[in-house]
Amino acid sequence: MKAVNKRNLTVIALVVFLVVLVLWRNNAAESVPAFQEQNESVAQSTVEAGQPAPIFTLHGEGDSTFTIGGPKDKAVLLNFWASWCDPCKQEAPELNILAEKYKNVLDIYGVNVTSHDYKPNAERFIKKYSLTFPVMFDLKGDVFAQYHGVAFPTNVLIDKNGVISEIVLGLLTPEELEEKIKAVTEL
Repeated sequence: MKAVNKRNLTVIALVVFLVVLVLWRNNAAESVPAFQEQNESVAQSTVEAGQPAPIFTLHGEGDSTFTIGGPKDKAVLLNFWASWCDPCKQEAPELNILAEKYKNVLDIYGVNVTSHDYKPNAERFIKKYSLTFPVMFDLKGDVFAQYHGVAFPTNVLIDKNGVISEIVLGLLTPEELEEKIKAVTEL
């Protein structure tokens, strides 16, 4: 009986905490107009399929810097991930296979959303899965937000003209992802 009471008290405390948190966030947003303006500008800068991919530059491992956006010789797959994400762990080996298989028509770039991760863990993830494609670090999460990132992994397929073909939230089977790659690379 005592264990049930403890569990019930824990659940009640959690619910009360969440309600207070929601009320606090709503009051903070209403009392700070700059917060609302910032949210509106972020919403306006987000992208969707059929629109040009925004140009951005992020730093990768070591001193490497990568710029994405605009027309390219190859299609692009942006893979937004976090080291703690189990579906990202499942997907990593498959991305290595796809990077090799489609290297003549597709560039894969990993984007660790470091604002939702811990960079040393991300670096260990890169080594553990021997990622064969370049990886960038989105330290503030700004790029992830532009691509409607709400789930890990998020894959963004961009055609050679720099136009977003599709934004995929969550894990796909290897076969589904490969079909999408074939569509964007016109194979």
